[in-house]
Amino acid sequence: MDLSFYIPAFVTLFVIIDPIGLAPLFVALTQGMTERQRRSIGIRSCLVAAGLLTLFGLAGEAVLGFLGISMAAFRMAGGILLFLTALDMLFERRTQRRQGTADAEPEGDDPSVFPLAIPLIAGPGSIATMILLTGQNDTTANLIAIHAVMALVIVFVFILFLLAAPLERLLGPTGINVVTRLLGMLLAALSVQFVIDGFRDLQVF
Repeated sequence: MDLSFYIPAFVTLFVIIDPIGLAPLFVALTQGMTERQRRSIGIRSCLVAAGLLTLFGLAGEAVLGFLGISMAAFRMAGGILLFLTALDMLFERRTQRRQGTADAEPEGDDPSVFPLAIPLIAGPGSIATMILLTGQNDTTANLIAIHAVMALVIVFVFILFLLAAPLERLLGPTGINVVTRLLGMLLAALSVQFVIDGFRDLQVF
């Protein structure tokens, strides 16, 4: 195994997925939930993201090509969906919906698939990275190693998700509210950047 290739691959995926940056987002998106609910959401989001990254790592270009979807379109769609989530965080619509449905539908506002798994963990950047890394060498050994690297990064994501509750206790209600609004603004900016990158890929400007 050539560590000179797989160590940079790990660093690249780690930076793009950004487990450290996802931890406060997880706190904001699961505000008011119990530790058991958060653990369940963390497991689902990581499993879904790992499954998607595995799919695109094995047959990414073929899947997008078969569906007639360009990576530019994928970036823009992810950006638009992420922007809608950012608006919910900025205007506390997620909190209001959760308070109104907590008793009737405990699982009615589950962020595990969207936006945690898609597009925060398995987003355009990480999907494109998996396609690139597996495309450099399509041998079986390389495919297994790249997916092992990806799984290790996902493990780091889950570990930091488990630390979300202590982080929430440290910040308190006021701190969480401030962080949620701030992260909503950052998510909005990130979503716009996804759309801009998509337009650049299309060479619109």
